[in-house]
Amino acid sequence: MLLKENAKTLSLSDILKNVFTNQYVQIFSFAILTAIAAQITIPAKPVPFTLQTMFVVLSGALLGAKKGAYSQLLYLTMGIIGLPVFAVVPEAGFGIARLFGPTGGYLLAFPLAAFFTGLIIEKNKNYFTVAAAMFLGDVLIVVLGTLYLNLLYIHNLTEAFKLGAVIFSIWTVVKVFTAVGIFSLLKRN
Repeated sequence: MLLKENAKTLSLSDILKNVFTNQYVQIFSFAILTAIAAQITIPAKPVPFTLQTMFVVLSGALLGAKKGAYSQLLYLTMGIIGLPVFAVVPEAGFGIARLFGPTGGYLLAFPLAAFFTGLIIEKNKNYFTVAAAMFLGDVLIVVLGTLYLNLLYIHNLTEAFKLGAVIFSIWTVVKVFTAVGIFSLLKRN
């Protein structure tokens, strides 16, 4: 009888709260969310439109610089070892070969963008700063990805920026404002 009185009763919400506040679960969750977002693809050559970058900047914003970067390193590791987490791009290769394909530079920029976004937001969480940090994180991905695309494939910087950056401009703005809205909603609760 004494054991029952002293035993702490945990509700399902307490258990879930404990699970979702665990840093490893958070990191793994954002790696999985990035993988799911990669499957939402609008084909375009040489780089498709996906929702990945929205979750990259959200990982930095919500988890912080280090954990956000870790989540994206985990995502890359899952893809490198051959799990089907990258966007379907037939000519881009499989596993580690994907990093040497046309989307490789964008993928390699994910941990940097998550870290950079998180670092800025850790210092200031007002709406303008969050939006600017997410936009800069997304731009970092696009610029590094485009430079990599030029270096390995296109060999014409103007053409590389047309195919690898300019084409994403409106899509980037939409994803950033969606990410800012999600961040604001989650931080209110």
